[in-house]
Amino acid sequence: MLKHQIALSLINGIGPKLARNLITYLGSVDAVFSPESKFEKIPGIGSVMAHKLKNLDKGSLLARAEQEIDFIQKHHLQTYFFTEDNYPRRLSYCEDAPLLLFAKGKVDFELPKIISIVGTRRPTSDGLILCEKLIADIAQRHPGTLIVSGLAYGIDICAHRAALKNKLPTVAVLAHGLDRIYPGTHSQTAREITQQGALLTEFMTGTNPDRPNFVKRNRIVAGICDTVVVVESAHKGGALITAGIAASYNRDVLAFPGRVNDTASGGCNKLIKTNIAALIESIEDLEYALGWESQTNNEQSTQGALFKAPDSPEEKTIMDLLITEKEMNLNLLSMSCGIPIPKLSATLLDMEFKGLIKSRPGGIFKLL
Repeated sequence: MLKHQIALSLINGIGPKLARNLITYLGSVDAVFSPESKFEKIPGIGSVMAHKLKNLDKGSLLARAEQEIDFIQKHHLQTYFFTEDNYPRRLSYCEDAPLLLFAKGKVDFELPKIISIVGTRRPTSDGLILCEKLIADIAQRHPGTLIVSGLAYGIDICAHRAALKNKLPTVAVLAHGLDRIYPGTHSQTAREITQQGALLTEFMTGTNPDRPNFVKRNRIVAGICDTVVVVESAHKGGALITAGIAASYNRDVLAFPGRVNDTASGGCNKLIKTNIAALIESIEDLEYALGWESQTNNEQSTQGALFKAPDSPEEKTIMDLLITEKEMNLNLLSMSCGIPIPKLSATLLDMEFKGLIKSRPGGIFKLL
């Protein structure tokens, strides 16, 4: 099974969306490599791609997959395939999420609170202080919150180190394989992260930290969390890309403001001005935006949130469909409800939290 999962991710021209269609219509990842499989009528698979799939060099793909499995076993890595129960639930709602993830370390991706913190690689001293204080406050008022970032210079590494210092789990999402660490100066912090969280990537061994990989990495940072907090950012940069992706996933985006002439905060101010991000100045703003209560009130708050009746037309439409159809996947729900996938994903996430529906591997939803 794992061999075919890895081999599928190696096929040129088969991205996350097409791969999901293949598995949905064929029934399993193994069937993709069966000579009896018919590809022509699968949505998104034209005659050229169907011919390519029928004539795959399966031997080379499977041999490369076996090499990766040897590395996985030798270094005790975890794997997460999108049809399996352990795949991060929040990320599974993103239609372009990676099919397969590799992790060094161990972390619970179903923790009730997950925050991604991003920002410039050239932070000011004020930016570093804001980042450290926010995480310290999170640790005090919301212990167990998972902090996600990208192990880059600046705000990223500050967030990881602050999480480690305050005994919070943390995940570093990498733009390369797990056979290396970039930048190398963060190797010691990376080792510490594996003891208190995990290094996570969609890339296989031998993959260099090339520029396009960082953009791909950013969509994981944006999709695996409840909200993205931008601490400092210039008018251009990876933090703004991550914020934009998070907004497209209907994740909350928060940004610390800066002075009008402060180039280090120009991107944050732009996010706030264009209503992509809400303004944040303290932990209280984070709590307000996400509806969090401090630890002493968490249990009561959570109990009150569960088992609510549908409170929007979208939720009622989804429930009515699932009463009739019993269960449906994300694409069929979107087409049947007429709700765009980003908005639908956010609605489904809310409904699952409230105890209205349940998701199964492969993005299948049914009523509780």
